This record gives sequence, C-alpha cells and structure tokens, in this order.
Amino acid sequence: MTIISQPFCSIKGMPHKKIPKATVPPVKIWEQKAQKCGLLHSVYSVNGDKYTGEWLDNKKHGKGTQVWKKSGVIYDGDWKYGKRDGYGTFSRLDPATNDYTRIYCGEWKNDKKDGFGTHFYGENSWYEGEWYEGLRCGWGRMYYANGDIYEGEWLKDNHHGQGMLRLANENRYEGGWRQGEKHGPGKFLYLKKGQLYEGRWENGVAKCGTVSDFGKEEAPNPTMYPIPQIRLLDMNAVLMETSCLVEEDSES
Repeated sequence: MTIISQPFCSIKGMPHKKIPKATVPPVKIWEQKAQKCGLLHSVYSVNGDKYTGEWLDNKKHGKGTQVWKKSGVIYDGDWKYGKRDGYGTFSRLDPATNDYTRIYCGEWKNDKKDGFGTHFYGENSWYEGEWYEGLRCGWGRMYYANGDIYEGEWLKDNHHGQGMLRLANENRYEGGWRQGEKHGPGKFLYLKKGQLYEGRWENGVAKCGTVSDFGKEEAPNPTMYPIPQIRLLDMNAVLMETSCLVEEDSES
C-alpha cells in the first residue's frame, strides 16, 4: 500500500494571525540617529530650550551652554552626565536692557552650588564664600543691601559658628552664632558711644556680661559720664571666703 503525503494547506477563510512588531516611539528613533556624543551644534527642545556644547552618551558632558526660554535664564560652564558640575556662570535675562545679569558664578556639583562661589541677590547685596548642596555653608562674607556686612561661618544659609557682624552705623558684634542668632560668648562694640559689652548671649539676647568704656576719646557721641572700674580691694580674702563656702556645702 502506497501512502502519498501532501503539503499542508490552510483552510480557506480561516483568519491569519500576525505577530505584532515592537513599536519604538519616533522620538527614540530620532535620538538614536542623532548620536549625541562629542561636540555638536545647538540642540533645541520642543519647549524652546537650547543647549550648545559637548555630549557623552546622550547626556550633556563637558563644556556647554544651556538656555531656558520660559524662565529667561542661562548657564554657561561645565557639565557632568547631564548635570551642572564644575565651574559655571548662571545668569538671568533683563527685559529692560535685553542683557544677561549674573546671578551666580562659581563651583557646582550634582546640579547645585557647591564649593566656592559668588551669588548676587541685587545691586547692593551679594555673598561670596563656600556652598554645600545649594546653601551657604562654611566660611563666607555677606554684603546686605542696608549696609551691614557679616563675615564668618555659615550652616544651611544661617550664621553659625564664629563670625563678625558689622552694622551700617559701624557698631559691630564678634563672637558665637547659632542658626542666625547671637549665641555663646561674644563682644558688642558701640563705636558711636565708645562702649564695649562683653558677655554671653542666648538666642540673640544678651544674658550676662560687663559694659566698659572702649575708644571713648574717638567716639562721635560718647556718653557723658565714664563707667567706673570695679576692683577687688582684697582678692585673697574673697577667694578664701569662697573656698570656705564650698567646703561647707560639701560637708552638708
């Protein structure tokens, strides 16, 4: 008996099932074709932003300039894997003059101000010093619009540590600070009166200290009467009395 094999034929009318193809968004295809690596010309975003500079693996890397159209700001400097990192200048467009005004120039890390740099808050107000994660931190000098100047240590945008505040009227404070307030041992010099306060401060309030004349001869508005100096007539007697009181307390 002879068996004849025939090729398989699909039944007429049966639907043919197609295997769906993986769809890739056109934007991804365009990015792959762009091959953003090395030095390129200007690259525009859909929202009007523009970047001109170096790339690495499709990320801004090296020297480059980024313009944000909506906010009118521009960054010109170093980039690292798509973030501002290194040295750079951040500026804002002035609609009145159509020129860019510097806001910050200095060091960056991970897209934030980090290291040493200068930030301009206005024509008569700026800070120059150290930064950490976008905040004033470390040593720095702040020039305020009212004429005051602070020079010393900072922590999270506040005076913190040791520093000197020189007021616009030339009076000044030197000493400890905590979270923006005078705290700890410090001196406040009243140059106009020719007096000096030395003592301890807590949360911006003087708690305990002494006031004495200091530079009274050069002061423009000195006090009428000098502050008398207080001296101990018998220091040894006072020390002995104090030691006796301490012994009595310990025995009791």
